[in-house]
Amino acid sequence: MAGMLSCESMVDNLNTDLNNPTDASANLILTGAQLGNISVQEGHLARVAAMWSGYFTGTDRQYKDIYSYNVTGASFNDVWKFTYQGVVEQTKLVIQKSEATNNRLVQGIAKVVQANALGTAAACFGDIPFSEASDITKFPNPAFEPQIQVYGKLQTLLDAAIADLESGLGTSPGAADIHFAGDATKWKDAAYTLKSRFYLETKEYALAATAAEKGISSAARSLVMTHGTTLNVNENLMYAFIARSRVGDINASLALAPTLLNPASATYKGNAKTDETARFNHHFITVSTTGVVIPVSPNTNSSATSRGLFGQSAPYPLATYSENVLTSAEALARTTGFAAGLAKLNVYRAYLNTGGDLDATYKTGTFKYKYEPYTAEDFASGGILNKTGLTADQALLKEILMERYITFNGQIIGFNDLRRTRSEAVGVKLTPSAGATLPERMIYSEAEVNSNTSAPNPVPGVFVKTAVNAK
Repeated sequence: MAGMLSCESMVDNLNTDLNNPTDASANLILTGAQLGNISVQEGHLARVAAMWSGYFTGTDRQYKDIYSYNVTGASFNDVWKFTYQGVVEQTKLVIQKSEATNNRLVQGIAKVVQANALGTAAACFGDIPFSEASDITKFPNPAFEPQIQVYGKLQTLLDAAIADLESGLGTSPGAADIHFAGDATKWKDAAYTLKSRFYLETKEYALAATAAEKGISSAARSLVMTHGTTLNVNENLMYAFIARSRVGDINASLALAPTLLNPASATYKGNAKTDETARFNHHFITVSTTGVVIPVSPNTNSSATSRGLFGQSAPYPLATYSENVLTSAEALARTTGFAAGLAKLNVYRAYLNTGGDLDATYKTGTFKYKYEPYTAEDFASGGILNKTGLTADQALLKEILMERYITFNGQIIGFNDLRRTRSEAVGVKLTPSAGATLPERMIYSEAEVNSNTSAPNPVPGVFVKTAVNAK
């Protein structure tokens, strides 16, 4: 017997492949979930949103068709997979494992990441699986919940995250948290900024203003994805697509945004108090033809003296100080009044006047920038921001929405803003790139529609408004 037992111990776990683990710690799974969220926020969905928002132009292969709103559900299969398999399923595992050790810090972080991904999905697709998502054993055909109901559940999820982050309980995940290294206060700030974003998207402006007051309070506390220069490892995803893997598929030749920033354009948004030269060059690569400056591409420059908005190592925004201040400005202008909205807009302009979100290589003096504070007179009829007889309130709202539009270049929230304000009297007015109708949503994943009997039938088309934008 002794011999048999000793032999048996020699072959224990013989069939375990150490290169294919079947489990991992909550911290390691958290890292994977955060990377999955980056794929949701910075990948294909952001490129499509940018083309449908006047930031980018689709010029070749399927991106030429997508630019003209010819898109199928197959185009969003990977987005759906990243959202539900890469983020929701993984964050649920993180929460489950962290509950076992009462690590509320890690639970809170995971809930914020989950809310970020599901909030983006709800905004882009409309009704989505939420409560029954990513539990195939219990819910093989997860129900699609109404978009407005999902937004309410997102607020509840973020409230739970904030409570976890304020509890003081749990061990920091350290470097496994690729954004804030376990800093609970920064994650709480980000949670409030996401709350303000979702309230803005549901047009609950007073609640958006309240949440923003507790949101991200400085650029240094922004939630971003930092990038590096290692090929196929840590590059900015926009750079990797536009400048390397799919050169020629996307440029900015017919986009609206560069015309608003180009001082030589007839639709330039600058004025006596505003010089957009530096931001124009930071956002777009230009060429000069017979003395006329023409934007040709999103700026993917990646040299030591010129790192564009979409450079190889440029950070990508997820929830930022810029967004938080501008959300506060819009929400206050709509609810509290002109003076409060203008004060917040001037807070943001003061930030821009120090260089704002410009890369350091565009703050050297080569390109000028100026953002002097606005006064009430600038918005009065005949003022520098009101040449068309708007009321002062309308002129201020228009300027805030214009600033949001430019600031969110290449981000999904720019697309969300355009759809939310499309039917209003003032705001950024986009011309369709094809036909006479602008897109209102992304198309549900073909794989999800074919495999989930709970999927909407018929599947809503790209021109069908989502519930929050139909209000």
